[in-house]
Amino acid sequence: MTAARSRRDLIAQWAFDARPVLGRFHLWLEDVETRWVQGEERPELSFAGTSLEHALVTAIGVTALGTRLFGRYGEGKGLSKEAANRVKKDADAVSAYALSEALWYLTRNLPENHAIMVCLGEGLMPKGGETPDMGSNPLLGFGRVYARPQVAKFLERRVHRFINDKDYDWKAFWSEIGAARMTVWGAAIDTLENTSRFAKGSPTGPLSVLHLFDQPIRVAKPYEGYVGCLALPKAVVESAADACVLLDFHSPRQLVMDAIRKSYPGVEPENVHVWTLGGPTRVPRIGTLWAEWTAAGAHVIEDGWKLPGGGAVFTESGTYAPTFRVGPFTDSRGKQHVFLTDGYAASAEAIQAASLDTLLGTRTSLSLFTSKFEGSYEVEKQILLLDERKGSFPDQLREVLGRALDPSEVLGYAEMLRNAREAGMPVGKKRVTVDDFFQKKEVHVLALLGFMLPDPYSGAAGVEAVGPASYRVTTRAASDNGILETALTLRLMESVDVSRLVFSPLLDRFYKGQDFRTRPVKVSDSGRIRNELQTLCSEALTYFGDNGIRVHFDRIDEAVLASDKKELIRQVLTWYKEHHPIWFNWLEME
Repeated sequence: MTAARSRRDLIAQWAFDARPVLGRFHLWLEDVETRWVQGEERPELSFAGTSLEHALVTAIGVTALGTRLFGRYGEGKGLSKEAANRVKKDADAVSAYALSEALWYLTRNLPENHAIMVCLGEGLMPKGGETPDMGSNPLLGFGRVYARPQVAKFLERRVHRFINDKDYDWKAFWSEIGAARMTVWGAAIDTLENTSRFAKGSPTGPLSVLHLFDQPIRVAKPYEGYVGCLALPKAVVESAADACVLLDFHSPRQLVMDAIRKSYPGVEPENVHVWTLGGPTRVPRIGTLWAEWTAAGAHVIEDGWKLPGGGAVFTESGTYAPTFRVGPFTDSRGKQHVFLTDGYAASAEAIQAASLDTLLGTRTSLSLFTSKFEGSYEVEKQILLLDERKGSFPDQLREVLGRALDPSEVLGYAEMLRNAREAGMPVGKKRVTVDDFFQKKEVHVLALLGFMLPDPYSGAAGVEAVGPASYRVTTRAASDNGILETALTLRLMESVDVSRLVFSPLLDRFYKGQDFRTRPVKVSDSGRIRNELQTLCSEALTYFGDNGIRVHFDRIDEAVLASDKKELIRQVLTWYKEHHPIWFNWLEME
């Protein structure tokens, strides 16, 4: 009876702490199972406190569940490029909407002077293997604020100044939030990592990632670029330092191999396993990096290689999850191995992975790249060391690239450097670590992962059906104090068709046939539609005044929104603006 009562009490406490999220998505919490993967059991895992941690874990689990059930999993397999891209956009839209709604509801319980500000979100630019016509993905990106209304309004006005006022910089922002005695927690979010694998129906990989920091990331504008990343075990970096050798992303890989073998004397070069992004599209970018590791005797991991105790890894995407396996391990024959990650990632993923250093015992060295990244990484890592403001910039750029450039190319690179500098990226620094992205050098993180499908690196299970309308969702929460794995059993309280609407953005519901003219209008429609526009087509929005958003429909490519959907959204916004002008006084269209 004591064990049964303790279990009921645990479920009841989680249900109470997560009630805003469960209520919003019409879910019933049937069971909670917790397991400490790393560290010792404690009441609080992080700076957020137990109650908020429970709500955040539930939010990431609900995002994984909703995306897996209603994100069109596997429907892109065998389709044309354009049709498959729309499946990906739909999946990203469901995941971004679910997490955004969950954060909005759970942050009603934040302390009065606290806020969560999304500083980085993965999805603004096409990734490797994609093309510019594929456009940005639906995302939660820079400037999204979740807090009590007055706190949110205070911060949103500052975000608009970041975007519109060139004289308003990070120092001014930091000074103002300090004077207001406000605590702003930063966030880096990828609501659906490995979207292509999800759309194609791959059996492993897709997950939701939310990193919550105890301070905002030092970013002053929407930004996404590529970042070179080398993650090594802490022991390797410290051993090299003892020998007066500095290891970072710019180090020759033979030097890194020497440090690994000095730190782990029993390891053979072929048992040093290097994970990087792979595939033919990456050859121009990091083919020489693979060659450098191969020359040093290392094993450059191929797609499908099996981790001991894990599953078959993939190298087409997913730079974040492999970070959890960086370090030494021993195989069934007693031979020692070392696993590490190298190469590059998108900026949000890179900062997320690097922020795990203190809790995983790793050391990650970063190098800023451009968002173009067409040539080899040896060249790319030199470009953001240049200063586009100097008269010698064109000549220096030609020297770095090793070829003649026409004026438009020079201007393009200058613009990329200027964007990075204005966003607050540590441009011009050769050696970059995650600390360079925070005002206070000591940063604490709560890393939250929700697994839609099994993860080959941790062995975590994906969403599993366990009964009629009941699903078991595996999550992980990691901090300096350890890693807690939680399995939530959630039951849909509505039919599948109704639950699909619950997890669907309002604009998508209208596109799929619900009549916006006859549906009862709520004042909350204004906030929901504003939120959905910021998630769905951030590249087509500009901001004016304290609260205004202007939608530029001509900036939305049909690869992002089909022409009929774009026209329907225009009709919806026009109707709301005409019939509810006070609630939609923030909206303008072009």
